[in-house]
Amino acid sequence: MPLAEGGWNLTYGANGVHPGADFTFGTIASGYYLLEPPEITYADVDAGDTPMPREDGARLGEDFRGQATVTFEVGVDTVDDAPNRVGRHGANLDAVSVMGQAWDGKAVRKRFAVPASLRTTQGGRARRFFGRPRKFAPAASNLTRQGYTPVVCNFVCVDSTAYDDTEQVLPVHFNPAPHRGLSGPLAEPLSMAGEGATKVPGEALIGGKSPTWPVIRIYGPISNPACEVVGSWKLAFSGLVLAAGQSVTIDPRPWARTVLRNSGASAAGAITRGSPRLQDLLLPVGRHDFILRGTDPTGTSYMTIAWRDAYPYL
Repeated sequence: MPLAEGGWNLTYGANGVHPGADFTFGTIASGYYLLEPPEITYADVDAGDTPMPREDGARLGEDFRGQATVTFEVGVDTVDDAPNRVGRHGANLDAVSVMGQAWDGKAVRKRFAVPASLRTTQGGRARRFFGRPRKFAPAASNLTRQGYTPVVCNFVCVDSTAYDDTEQVLPVHFNPAPHRGLSGPLAEPLSMAGEGATKVPGEALIGGKSPTWPVIRIYGPISNPACEVVGSWKLAFSGLVLAAGQSVTIDPRPWARTVLRNSGASAAGAITRGSPRLQDLLLPVGRHDFILRGTDPTGTSYMTIAWRDAYPYL
């Protein structure tokens, strides 16, 4: 569901007895409004510099960057929820508890590598971060009895990237649909209009400002499937057979890094030695042509490529 301009939304799924969350805040209408603009901070670079032996300076090495952190100052306001102080006090305690339950995140904290989503709309742009809610600090005071409590909280991201809220999905068939060709009489100059004029089967147009992760799902019937990005890389399987109705999903995102059959079993051991590592499957901004290869006796197998455009900031 689209968020109002300036709004934020924290979501994650339930886990056993621990409930999930779908908590919206950031606007006056939500009752949880921002006292200051959110602060996005980025971790210092983990520099791989090595001192030069017996001379000044250092040899520059491979650097790594840590996670981004989004910090909020939120006013929890229930002043208008009751006609008397006791009612306002009780309503405010309930409202802070609702936010506290969402920010506790036990349902997601108890699941290894599973992130929560933090969505927002800023300047008309819908973005989302992946990570987990962490700090939650209500500043209770005499104002709480009047129906108002300020809260400081933060969300620690998996990486330092903001992703487009809309996930794009591209289907790629094993055999492209046959071309209809041209029929006469023809007159020069010839031109082409419509979707086929600008897009070919398997063509992914990656937008945004930063490289992003493709999630690849291959559907059978096919044996020894391979996903090739023309001119970039080819991820192939050896000895992997997918019957009709079966699939394998390659998810290289930092919080996943899995290769799973639809049964949930790992198929990572079937990846060929010449294939790239999952951490190297980033796609830069621009055009990429995907091809599904393998042995398919029916020609009905296909794959889907899903991605979100990525940005270094909102």
